[in-house]
Amino acid sequence: MQTQNAHSSGHVLGLGFSGFICTATVFVLSVQLVAEDDLNVRASWSIPTSGQAETRMREWLDTRNINEDLRSKVDAIWKATDSNTVTSDLLSRVANTAALVDPRVAKLTTLCQRPKQSLLLPEMPVLSAPEHPVFLKATLRLYYARWLAQHGWHDEVLLQLADTSTDDVLDPASLLFYRATAEHTLLKRDACLKSLSKLLEKEKEIPYRYATVARLLEADSQQIKADSLDEVARLMNDVRRRLDLGRTGKRVRAQEDEVIAKLDKMIQKLEEQQQQQQQQQPGQPQGNQNAPQTPANESNALPGSGPGDVDPRNLGDAIDWGSLPPKERQATLQRISEGLPAHFREVIEAYFKKIASKDD
Repeated sequence: MQTQNAHSSGHVLGLGFSGFICTATVFVLSVQLVAEDDLNVRASWSIPTSGQAETRMREWLDTRNINEDLRSKVDAIWKATDSNTVTSDLLSRVANTAALVDPRVAKLTTLCQRPKQSLLLPEMPVLSAPEHPVFLKATLRLYYARWLAQHGWHDEVLLQLADTSTDDVLDPASLLFYRATAEHTLLKRDACLKSLSKLLEKEKEIPYRYATVARLLEADSQQIKADSLDEVARLMNDVRRRLDLGRTGKRVRAQEDEVIAKLDKMIQKLEEQQQQQQQQQPGQPQGNQNAPQTPANESNALPGSGPGDVDPRNLGDAIDWGSLPPKERQATLQRISEGLPAHFREVIEAYFKKIASKDD
């Protein structure tokens, strides 16, 4: 009887342990689902599927009364779409669909399917056409902004995407990505970090290339320090980009002056550090060795002789250090340009020329 009871008890305990394992597993899975749901709730934006984007475009086309031939072309554009994910070419699908019924959109798609052919951007009134719904205008602007970003027009990218929210476009991930890349290039550090933070709310759902580049841009933006050599190099690179686009206006000149001011500050700091190092070197004579250690009792001529040298003094801004001797100028240039790309050396040399010509 006791053996039977023990066997029954063991059986019950076995069932109890198995039940405990099942309960614990269910609990863990529930916690994971709750955590995932919590992350989704915290995200400030959502990603529509390609199927949802196609539906919105077809609903818009229904208002245009298109014929069966055009409907067949629309089917061909969207037939390869996976309804569960956002395809990498969603923007092109939207633009090509709209181009079937609007010649102005066709002009836009023709431009964006070709490499840059001119430094002058054509006007695109279709991007603000009042007859188009908000989502279509915003998505077309994003389509255009992507092409602008690929060819270095980052100021125009931000202009096209200004006041555009993730709810306005059919591809909000691309909106945040291209906005962040433009802000990073233009050294808008705080705005860039804000865009990247929002983009990475959906890190597991956005395209892998977006997530990878976003993490790199985030790490790079966080280490930029004001008035550093790194910041000067980035400013120089932006000046070069603008000049390549034929920009020589006030914005470029202001950036050039900013570069010169920062280089001026860096040179002054280097000179001060060099003077401090010279003063702190051991065994270095401090002042004139022939100078008396105690004051004379009477105002009489004192014996002694010396070379008659006078210690140099920092004369401040009045000194014409912009016209340094070639050897010293070359040494200073070498110190400043260390760590910079080779083509930035030309900008630094222009700095010395500008300083030297101030008096002229």
